Amino acid sequence: MVNRDEWMARLRHLLKPLEPARLRAFARRSEVGLVVAGTLVGALAGIAVSIMSYLSISLHRLIFGIADHERLSSSDLKGELSVFMAPIVGGLALGLLLFFLSRWRKKPMVDPIEANALHGGRLSLTDSIIVAVQNLVSNGFGASVGLEAGYTQVASAVGSKLGTFLQLRRADARLLLGCGAAGAIAAAFNAPLTGAFYAFELIIGSYTIISLTPVIVSALIANLVARLLSGDEFVIDIGAFEQVTLADYPPAILLGIAAAGVGILIMQGVSLTEELARKSAIPAPLRPPIGGIVVGVLATVSPQVLSGGHGAMHLNLTNQPTLAMLAGLFLLKSVASAVSIGSGFRGGLFFASLFMGALLGKIFAFGAMLAFPAATLTPVVYAVVGMSALAVSIIGGPLTMTFLALEITGDFPITVLVLAAVITSSFVTRTTFGYSFATWRFHLRGESIRSAHDVGWIRNLTVGRLMRADVRTVPANRSLADFKRDFPLGSTQRVVAVNEDNRYVGMILVPEVYASATEENGEDQGLESFIKLKNDILLPTMNAKQAAALFDKSESDALAVVNNMIERRVAGLLTESYTLRRYSEELDRRRREASGEL
Repeated sequence: MVNRDEWMARLRHLLKPLEPARLRAFARRSEVGLVVAGTLVGALAGIAVSIMSYLSISLHRLIFGIADHERLSSSDLKGELSVFMAPIVGGLALGLLLFFLSRWRKKPMVDPIEANALHGGRLSLTDSIIVAVQNLVSNGFGASVGLEAGYTQVASAVGSKLGTFLQLRRADARLLLGCGAAGAIAAAFNAPLTGAFYAFELIIGSYTIISLTPVIVSALIANLVARLLSGDEFVIDIGAFEQVTLADYPPAILLGIAAAGVGILIMQGVSLTEELARKSAIPAPLRPPIGGIVVGVLATVSPQVLSGGHGAMHLNLTNQPTLAMLAGLFLLKSVASAVSIGSGFRGGLFFASLFMGALLGKIFAFGAMLAFPAATLTPVVYAVVGMSALAVSIIGGPLTMTFLALEITGDFPITVLVLAAVITSSFVTRTTFGYSFATWRFHLRGESIRSAHDVGWIRNLTVGRLMRADVRTVPANRSLADFKRDFPLGSTQRVVAVNEDNRYVGMILVPEVYASATEENGEDQGLESFIKLKNDILLPTMNAKQAAALFDKSESDALAVVNNMIERRVAGLLTESYTLRRYSEELDRRRREASGEL
């Protein structure tokens, strides 16, 4: 008979492959390990999306009293007091939460794009849960924001946390965070390809063969898990229409141009609202309730502006509203979204841009049918084209929005038409404005990032890390004879001159002193004529790229490093050759990581 100790020994033997150290080695050394990690992240992303979706729908039912089968934005709530009051109460709840957070957590929240661009895929799970709660409160009480921001935040943080636990390399940690985002969008829209390319284009910032399998698997698993748990699907029935012809492309491209212009106006409108809120004397915790009043007033005109707009989109696609109704609803939704985000409600413009794009497409259809009589497109098809074109202008990701059109319609010819409009909209937005909604907000904060491409490593490769601290200095008023006595030829290449307050004055090249100083010049003359590079200095916070540019500008092969531009205390010395060598080594390391060589 087997005793207890033997059973425990057998159990430990069976669980040995699951030991943290072995799991880390498996994930770091094997591509299969990354796929397994991506699978786990996808499953957790599907669960997170299902839970958040269920909580949001439950809040809508509780607060607005809608039926189980109804969507908030398509419910018949005209005249209900809850339509006006709910956004205000939600704003008060969110304001109270913001008040406590301002005292508890001082650092700003980081989103998945910023985490992958600057922080090597590291994203706080605690902060992400806080963002998700704020998003749920905002959406649940009817603010005109979607849940996609919360979905991607939590799912990406799960991927980041797993990457930290497995001690993955920088590139692999960024990839796992992208797997979380892919799973979130795939689960939200029942669209695995959309989720995968959302990760490639917007979160990871690049596509490689190594990253393909983990991201696709994560999106597929998340979609399967979400369908098993919730069963919701996002599908648009485009109905019957004639075959797509060449005559259909000019109006589609024109709609893409119009969508780009509207998208830019919406992004600037949101930024203007945020700026007005910041410049006002209203404390931050009181801004959401005031925004809630505005949203409540707009919702009394049309409850379709409430929440993300899933129900309202299907309502307007299946019905035949008048041009005035479509234009009015478009204006109301765009104002409600701008006010919601600008006043402090938490959420994004992902689904709002899809909804407004569908409305824009239907509005455009009224004129297109007259201006392009040879075109065969129906208003619903124009709505699908407009949906993708406006979304790519605001959110970004041309292939993401193209695959979304394919997966929600199941029609390939329409997808090719959408691709033409999406490329046009993306091109016009990039050339005239240069930002998506996320990167525009980074720009307003003073960040220079334009995408999720990994630029954090170059920011970490700072002058402070590269410099030599053992720099030799000399008082600038020292005589030439004393200088030659203290620094014999061959003892060092360069010496930093400082004044009586020990502040940087310039650089002295020792060989130049010996080559130029003759007995006729006099040994008692000062060093002033040998001091160079008086204003060409480096700061410890500069990165290697900035340092290389300054080396090129000054035409010097070495520069002094000072603590700041005010005190100018000498902190070290950095040479151009070492900077370029380290910069090249890091570039090569990133290339090898991307190709799977590391």
